[in-house]
Amino acid sequence: MIDIRPVAHTIGRISVALGAMMAFPIAIDYAAGDPNWIYMAEAMMIVVVLSGLVVAATASSRGNLTIEQSFLLTSGLWLVLPLIGALPLMIGAPGLNFTDAYFEAMSGLTTTGTTVIPELDNLPRGANMWRAILQWSGGLGIVVVAMVFLPVMKVGGMQFFRSEGFDTLGKVLPRAGQIAAEMTWIYLGITVACTLLYIVTGMSAYDAVLHALTTCSTGGFSSYDASFAEFIGPAEWVATLFMILASIPFVRMVQAIRGDVVPLWRDTQVRTYLRWVFYSIAAIVAYRLIYIHQTADPWEVIRETTFNVITIFSGTGYASTNVLEWGHLPFALLFCVALIGGCTGSTGCSVKVFRYQVLFQSVRAQIRRMQSPHRLYPLRLAGKRLEKDVVDSVMTFFTMFVLTLGLMIVGLALIGLHPRTALTAAWTAVANVGPVWGPEITSNGSIEQFPDAAKWLMSFGMYLGRLELMSVLVLLLPRFWRG
Repeated sequence: MIDIRPVAHTIGRISVALGAMMAFPIAIDYAAGDPNWIYMAEAMMIVVVLSGLVVAATASSRGNLTIEQSFLLTSGLWLVLPLIGALPLMIGAPGLNFTDAYFEAMSGLTTTGTTVIPELDNLPRGANMWRAILQWSGGLGIVVVAMVFLPVMKVGGMQFFRSEGFDTLGKVLPRAGQIAAEMTWIYLGITVACTLLYIVTGMSAYDAVLHALTTCSTGGFSSYDASFAEFIGPAEWVATLFMILASIPFVRMVQAIRGDVVPLWRDTQVRTYLRWVFYSIAAIVAYRLIYIHQTADPWEVIRETTFNVITIFSGTGYASTNVLEWGHLPFALLFCVALIGGCTGSTGCSVKVFRYQVLFQSVRAQIRRMQSPHRLYPLRLAGKRLEKDVVDSVMTFFTMFVLTLGLMIVGLALIGLHPRTALTAAWTAVANVGPVWGPEITSNGSIEQFPDAAKWLMSFGMYLGRLELMSVLVLLLPRFWRG
């Protein structure tokens, strides 16, 4: 039987830290004279006290985690933290019910960016900042999980990165604190830099901080119903730069800070990601200039396309225009690039570039074997041999991803959503992208009008997609619980 006390202790400590972060939006609302700070303070006290009691009760169980406990920790953390994130949104503004509040918090912590709130412009500043803090925290959390837990748990081929930058030496948490600290400093550094550049482009300090939090987490929450259309111009280029930075492996940035920039330059995953981004932008710009907007200013088309392609590719989910007006081909391309996502070990979401590289290598080798059945074709990526267990894990991930996406589409359609809405809602949930299109969507992109069953199904899809499916599905096996 699995001892859950070390898991509860770790979750309790992280919950205390998340609860303490409520002090920032409390200060914002208090300074603005908004009484919502009182409700936020009540939520903070509830979270810190209850989480503190859990930490105290399990203090004797601290120590390294087993593989089974690591699976339970990663899955349990993203179930418990949305409860904490939902509390201020329930007892304070906007006064959501439990379903909507949990959905909003899950969307934040998984950095999906879909919202159930129909009027963001009228939300207290502290409440909007809390939504941004949830995304920033979730982005940091997933980077640490990707570099510490998933390689050891061999989820989706992540064992390929087991010694990439940080060698875990066969244990689950021997250097987790050091890894988390270095990642946090990098993450904090790019967030501060993004904030300063946003201010230079003309944003207020409040808007700059909030949007830096949701840019560097590739989350996409905004404090405006118009999303990034409020900041057309130079701010889009700043967002573009930092969405790209947040989509490349953080371990490469750690190595660069240490003085070794060669791994970043030579990383085939980074180069492939940037190349695919460029191809996507070029294709859509050409299509728009030739078939849709022949008389438009080419530089405006390039700016608008670059921003909106990267926000979808990275899974951020900002919007500065209605991409449906670009035509069917660009929309289909955007749908596809969202199913690629960013690089492994970044805040980017979806399948990840690495897995497509493995897939293409495997298909190429299979075609060669058909031509020469008796020859051996070892698979290699970035100069390293791809072991069979890595390839098998990646193929299993692809199978489960497509199956989950298909079941999610069917489930949402059976609940009663329009077919286009069901398709894009399932896509945005499982790939953690953000935008949804369909007749049930409000003017600011909110899914407020969805049935509760659809919101819960999407919450589960966001949860599965962010934790890369297998780390959650393994908990459904009876053998797992027998230890």
